Amino acid sequence: MKVSQLYVYPIKSLRPTTITEGILTTRGFQYDRHFMLLKVAPAEDGSDTTILKNMHVSHFPEMTLFHTNIEYPQTEKDSGKLIITYHPPLSKSAPKPRETTRLEIPLQPNPKTLSRLEVVMHQSPTIGYNMGAEYNDWFSARFGYPVVLAYLGPNSREVLGTLAPAKQDKKTALRTIRESLTNPDRKWERVLPILIVASAINVLLQGSTLVRDGITPQTARSLTPTLLFTASAAVLYCFYTLYAQHQDRITFADCAPYLVISETSVDDVSARLPEGEEMDRTKFRPNIVISGAGEAFEEDFWGALTMGAGSSLNVDYETGKMGTGESGAVLKKLMKDRRVDSGAKFSPVFGRYAFLEPKGEGINLRVGDEVAVAEKGTRRSTFDWPGLTN
Repeated sequence: MKVSQLYVYPIKSLRPTTITEGILTTRGFQYDRHFMLLKVAPAEDGSDTTILKNMHVSHFPEMTLFHTNIEYPQTEKDSGKLIITYHPPLSKSAPKPRETTRLEIPLQPNPKTLSRLEVVMHQSPTIGYNMGAEYNDWFSARFGYPVVLAYLGPNSREVLGTLAPAKQDKKTALRTIRESLTNPDRKWERVLPILIVASAINVLLQGSTLVRDGITPQTARSLTPTLLFTASAAVLYCFYTLYAQHQDRITFADCAPYLVISETSVDDVSARLPEGEEMDRTKFRPNIVISGAGEAFEEDFWGALTMGAGSSLNVDYETGKMGTGESGAVLKKLMKDRRVDSGAKFSPVFGRYAFLEPKGEGINLRVGDEVAVAEKGTRRSTFDWPGLTN
């Protein structure tokens, strides 16, 4: 099998940027879903206040009228650009494409210049940053209602459910720290916490000995709580470095950093459409598309792959509305035989959510790279994501 297509979604739910290679991180492709749009809506209690409502393509199909492209940074001082092109919808009265409009957004804005806002996605909260009127007004004018463009910055969200590897392994803090200390690829993590803890213990022992022996003046006794606090802080820092940092986190993606699908499965869906119609694979919102799978939907049982070194299926991407006809009934077609997950028994399953092993951080994945199934399960996983009930 090989990697046939790669996609990055710089702004959640807008059209993807097609790439030929991308840097893998444990939180998704570099720049993937680091922005999202929020609709400014009246409060449900009828007051004059407003709330920010998360925008997902399954509820706001007009989001598909916005195409994205990334201009990657070329130098250290270059922050890169995110280019958005708006394609007005096609209609019976205007069958030909209308004139497009374009917006340029800094790919890596400075959060210090932006106001903070809280974003809660599927019960998993994080902090984002309001990009401001220049960008909000441009999007609002095209949507026809007020929206806010939010930037994630250095923040992240907790992965809910048990999809994440760390939650499946159910590692204890002690086990994670022990593995990190013996991992030859993380030498700095072995040395730094040991030095911090050793130094803190040494300070504590010296301080307590001096106080006990009466050598230190009375004024120095007040330093003991400070020393205790310093040692505690060092231990907490050690815990964060070796444990908390290794927990699975995501960006504005729904519940996993990657979605992997196979061309063979896409072909199976295309075969369910009228002759001459093909399924648009980007409607599944994949990050990685793989060719060469022997059977359709065999990815249901993929446990691990080695590579190289709410649904939007019914959206009409040209009109920005829910699709009609056969192509607009793909979900219904998949309902017959793809409701194969007892954890999501009313939703058809397509593709495989994926997480990156920490040792894969920073690797460049390219179209054409070979793919092999390293682990294969005997039964399908059960989807227990809390956001499914939202």
